[in-house]
Amino acid sequence: MQFFSILLIALLPVVKHKHVVIAHRGDHTVLPENTLAAYTRAIEDGVDYVEVDLRTFKDGRLYISHGELSALSDKVPSFEQVLSLCKKKVNIYLDFKDADPAIVYPLIKKAGMQKHIVVFCNTFEQLKDWHKVAPDMPLMTSVPDEVKDLNAFFDEYPVSAIDGSIGQYTPEMLAVCKKRNVAIWLDVQAKDEDPLRWQKALDTPVQGLQTDHPGALINYLKQNGDR
Repeated sequence: MQFFSILLIALLPVVKHKHVVIAHRGDHTVLPENTLAAYTRAIEDGVDYVEVDLRTFKDGRLYISHGELSALSDKVPSFEQVLSLCKKKVNIYLDFKDADPAIVYPLIKKAGMQKHIVVFCNTFEQLKDWHKVAPDMPLMTSVPDEVKDLNAFFDEYPVSAIDGSIGQYTPEMLAVCKKRNVAIWLDVQAKDEDPLRWQKALDTPVQGLQTDHPGALINYLKQNGDR
């Protein structure tokens, strides 16, 4: 059943670089992950996006954390704080862990950030919910390993971008993405993340990389004339 086939694909935020660099949980190899300090450091690095994990407390408050928390901490920023920090400085890759789009989207609009956020949906149900609440919001998701027909997948789930791992997509699948204007942002963050891994991903070719080492990756791109 095609849920979204009549909807147009939303445009991604405008960036000035050839390759999008996404700081996974901020620049968290030098500062605590998902903190305002880590995001600030990533902005100083010159990234195009900071990746932000959004969750909801039992009392309804939104907070930023990759994992669950039992209580609020001074180091745990609110979503509103992150929006304020990033405004006019950097785009947000919003990893939508556990929240309600009907609550989140008004906050995004109030902050004037609706053209500077991509929402990563972890489930197809989230895709449906976001399409209903904010059809103009660019969405992103993962392509299940068993999917081989990307045209059929995009017909059912029209998204602006997809993630993936190095080597996941065949030349035919890459051609489908290019034809349908769907960006591919590969996840290169890993214990063995290094220039060889970055170059292998860039040779795919893809439009962006999510990294644990944003400053080093940006320097690598600059050294190779790619930024």
